[in-house]
Amino acid sequence: MGCSSCSTGKDGQPKGCKNNGTCGTDGCNKLTVFDWLSNMSLPSGERPFDYVEVRFKNSRKEFFKNTENLTLSIGDVVATQAQAGHDIGMVTLTGELVRVQMKRKKIDPAKEELPKIYRKATQKDIDIWQKCRNREEEIKKRFREIAIILKLQMKISDVEFQGDGSKATFYYTAEDRVDFRQLIKDMAKAFGIRIEMRQIGYRQEAQRLGGIGSCGRELCCSTWLTDFRSVSTSAARYQQLSLNPQKLAGQCGKLKCCLNYELDVYLDALKDFPAQDSKLLTEKGLAFCQKTDIFKELLWFSYKDEPANWHVLSKDQVNEILEKNRKKEKVPSLEVYAADNITEEKVVFENVVGQDSLTRFDRPKKKSKGNRNRNRNKNTNKNRKRNRSKNNA
Repeated sequence: MGCSSCSTGKDGQPKGCKNNGTCGTDGCNKLTVFDWLSNMSLPSGERPFDYVEVRFKNSRKEFFKNTENLTLSIGDVVATQAQAGHDIGMVTLTGELVRVQMKRKKIDPAKEELPKIYRKATQKDIDIWQKCRNREEEIKKRFREIAIILKLQMKISDVEFQGDGSKATFYYTAEDRVDFRQLIKDMAKAFGIRIEMRQIGYRQEAQRLGGIGSCGRELCCSTWLTDFRSVSTSAARYQQLSLNPQKLAGQCGKLKCCLNYELDVYLDALKDFPAQDSKLLTEKGLAFCQKTDIFKELLWFSYKDEPANWHVLSKDQVNEILEKNRKKEKVPSLEVYAADNITEEKVVFENVVGQDSLTRFDRPKKKSKGNRNRNRNKNTNKNRKRNRSKNNA
């Protein structure tokens, strides 16, 4: 859904619109909804839905009532109602799809009194808004300095100004409860604005800041993921992943959201799979499960007295042995079943000219002293023959 300004420029470099997510098409936002009803006209006698969706900084979206019957389209900058003063945002959705979005988010316009849109933003409103946006980094830096002086155990991740510049909302993360009353007093005195503190989770912080994950791609939470589902260590156990917190944790310090992506496929495959702690009773001895391959439906078992010698069995074979064990019957040995699973590997490619050798670019081997002496003797013999022929001539 990128706009035309996001196309490639000269020398293969991305051109970019340089608007940092505030372009007119609103195509650079991960929460953008495509209005597939925009080219369709309403039936005769039907009035357009008088609510619109407006986006503010950091993908914050709210619904507003169009009481003035303004002609609004996607990308228009509007002045909206706030608790005190007004805010500036961008229209992201109009028409009947707003009704669908409100129903999806369980917002009933008949029961709840939603704020309204004042007007389309004038050039003066936009200039004040851009001026406040430019001050955010400076105020965030000053805020962190005061928090360090007051020895508050909190981390300021972002700041958002209201459109008229009368209020600033600071987003922070903290392990415990923080008493920031003195901090608010110092900031209000230094900048003359109203301060609001809003605590967010570590995943929300990673969503706002963005970054590159261990997969080499941008973080899912900052590009397309809109909801955060709980992730437990059982998801890693089902997928037979190593319980290493350094590998399983994301940029936010919590378990990676992508652990849930393939979990349903593993759970479906494990429905009729033997348990990991299954024990097989054989006449040769007791056997324990050492390793499983879920999608190949294979299990490796070893005897209690021979833990280093593994025997591969299929899922059906293990279930068959377990069924016999329940009837108090023992199988002869694992080797009888494992013999059916031995397959010869087919050679797909044979090295005939040495092109797959890993050492083909290494330095040539040094010649041995014996070869050097032989070459020297050959050269001296050739020189002697030449000298004799010259003397005879």
